Amino acid sequence: MIDDLGEVVPLRAPATRVVSLVPSLTEAVEVSAPGRLAGATDFCTHPVELDVPRVGGSKYPNVDKVLELEPDLVLANSEENRPEDVEHLRANGIPVWVMEASATVPAALGSIRRILTQAYDLAEPDWLVEAEEVWRETRPERFRAVVPVWRKPWIVLGRDTFGGDVLRRVGIGNAYEDHEERYPRPKLDELQARFADGDANLLVLPDEPYEFTADDGPEAFPGAKYVLVSGRHLTWYGPSLVEAHSHLTRLVL
Repeated sequence: MIDDLGEVVPLRAPATRVVSLVPSLTEAVEVSAPGRLAGATDFCTHPVELDVPRVGGSKYPNVDKVLELEPDLVLANSEENRPEDVEHLRANGIPVWVMEASATVPAALGSIRRILTQAYDLAEPDWLVEAEEVWRETRPERFRAVVPVWRKPWIVLGRDTFGGDVLRRVGIGNAYEDHEERYPRPKLDELQARFADGDANLLVLPDEPYEFTADDGPEAFPGAKYVLVSGRHLTWYGPSLVEAHSHLTRLVL
């Protein structure tokens, strides 16, 4: 088997003891193949009833804890996890499947399909088929948005991001979609100018990785129309995509 980055994943049999270092993959594999997770990160909050040993954060997992769990497979992501941790695990004989940071919904679902059908030897789960169907259409653009994912400093969605594609498909364009960086760090006055100049007419504020609220975020953009959204609906590629479509579609109605 070969992962998304072209690296060999030396599994001898379908994975049964898996440690996931990616919250959205944790949800995807547990919903699709319950009981095969041997560990997950502290940020793996779904399924809410998941009860497995925790191995620290996604960006800085406790690799020794992962090794102690003796997994037959570790799931990682090229954007969320550090290459040195992946190499440490591989050097200790642990197969690691690295999913590429997908720029589109179809690409993400295609990657998950490969993990589930190849590493887990499963048939396609119903949620994946349904997610592909509901996200197939791209609706006409009704809003042009600035989408911060952090403040202090301000960081926004730029080019080729999964969250940007999610919004685009429900009719919300990204004011920074042509930026040379995937996660630009514009100054606040530049962001405010986007609204003043008419380049943007919607502020989309997710609750992760930075937890924007009605009192933390909108006040920096006086007069701008804003919406608070679930970061899970915006950036997670898994079963939540099914409900995310209807939740996010309401923003443009």
